[in-house]
Amino acid sequence: MTRPLVKVCGMTRMEDVELCVELGVDLLGFIFHEKSPRNADPDFVASVKTGKVSKVGVFVDQTVDEILETMDRCGLHAAQLHGGQDTIFCWKIGPDRVIRAFWPDAYPSPHALAHDLEAYSEVCGHFLLDAGAKGQGGTGKSINLANLQHVEIHTPWFLAGGLGPGNLKAALAADPPGLDFNSGVESAPGIKDETKLREVFRILAELE
Repeated sequence: MTRPLVKVCGMTRMEDVELCVELGVDLLGFIFHEKSPRNADPDFVASVKTGKVSKVGVFVDQTVDEILETMDRCGLHAAQLHGGQDTIFCWKIGPDRVIRAFWPDAYPSPHALAHDLEAYSEVCGHFLLDAGAKGQGGTGKSINLANLQHVEIHTPWFLAGGLGPGNLKAALAADPPGLDFNSGVESAPGIKDETKLREVFRILAELE
């Protein structure tokens, strides 16, 4: 099994950024949402230099222009959209730069989820499948993997939802191309736990 892409989201401290880069993370996520306890300061994000590691901004209710301005100011490689933005919105950001969030547990059927995923396939570089209801994030809840068993996903995607050392092996059974870690590798909101992160990468190293 090939190791999935690894994204660690909710970054607020430089020491956590440095640890993630050291461990071999592929993407770092910075949340731009004032209501979030992990809300990031744009000046901090702009100061983060990660080399080959991609920087992703998480947006909920900003306009297209506000997102593009923040991406330019902070040197972001991608925008992760959590506000239910439509296909035209995604296209304006740039299909190769959009990670669009979906909440499989909120759909009445796998067919309904597959229909939405197909509709967005041409305007998103990646999908992110999260636990809970639309607009939630960082809740610590795990996604119901049974909801994905009968859905063919042709766009690269990240699995999110309370992922950490304790449930990582179960999540890998779904064979996700990418994994998104946040609350499951924290000691407090926005504060990453070094022990948990190192254990995640130890487990993933077994796949290589």
